[in-house]
Amino acid sequence: MAEWLFEDGIGEARAALIADDRILRARIERDDTGPRLGAVYTAQLFEPGLVRFPDGTTATLTRTPPGLTLGARLNVEVTREALPETGRLKPPRVIATDAAPREAPALRDTLEGPVRVLRAHEPDALEAAGWSELLDEALTGDIAFPGGALRMSPTPAMTLFDVDGDGPLDALAERAAAAVASAIVRHGVGGSIGIDFPTIQGKEARQRVAAAIDAGLPQPFERTAMNGFGFLQIVRPRPRASLPELLRADPIGSAARAALRQIERTPPGAPNSHRLPPAVTARIESRADWLAELVRRTGRTPILQ
Repeated sequence: MAEWLFEDGIGEARAALIADDRILRARIERDDTGPRLGAVYTAQLFEPGLVRFPDGTTATLTRTPPGLTLGARLNVEVTREALPETGRLKPPRVIATDAAPREAPALRDTLEGPVRVLRAHEPDALEAAGWSELLDEALTGDIAFPGGALRMSPTPAMTLFDVDGDGPLDALAERAAAAVASAIVRHGVGGSIGIDFPTIQGKEARQRVAAAIDAGLPQPFERTAMNGFGFLQIVRPRPRASLPELLRADPIGSAARAALRQIERTPPGAPNSHRLPPAVTARIESRADWLAELVRRTGRTPILQ
């Protein structure tokens, strides 16, 4: 039976849906995400189609209510979180609402089904299920499957999957389709997704590949048929950044949070000196709140080298 593992870490909360000792889905909610999905704010319309929150954050307003003038205040609900792109941050998307202001539900409260909350002094169940391997997949884009490999590449336009492998091409493409569907779910990939399969001959063979996508990818989504060059496109909802987008947008921050996780799990009698890359040390030391929470949880001040 599948269950969620949840960890309230320093700088981020983590969750992974586990079945048969492997990760089916994963979520990371960082402390600097900005306006989160489901939150309601009182905002001000300062340009057509743009609103500003009290903290200065701007968001794109979908369907401006008729008669609303510039400078007017209205309540808005976040329907898509900010999305990191190369060199910029695509602002959140909101809709007008009659609901009263409220905070977004925390990650723990959005998990459906059994949830096991993990503690730092317990055996590392996340790591046992492949947490480090999952983060490595997200950062490098390299995903292995039986008889082949995928390369996952987020771009501003779409997330691309390139298929490579050996053996008969039609069988390779079917296996790759199942692997792509699993990777999309595991990493929370949404929006436009392109898959470059090997070119295979015959309508029936291409339909079997499409059927493998349909079998492994839960609704809602839309897709094209595979064309004669082996390309297939999928469109899914994109309420937040995928894990690859999240980790690649701030690799130093990702490494700092991972280091904090390991330091927190260091047994009390072990050495308290930790050698880290200088950029990671600098990021941790720049966040007094992280260090204070680490001291509170462990009872000692770490020595970062």
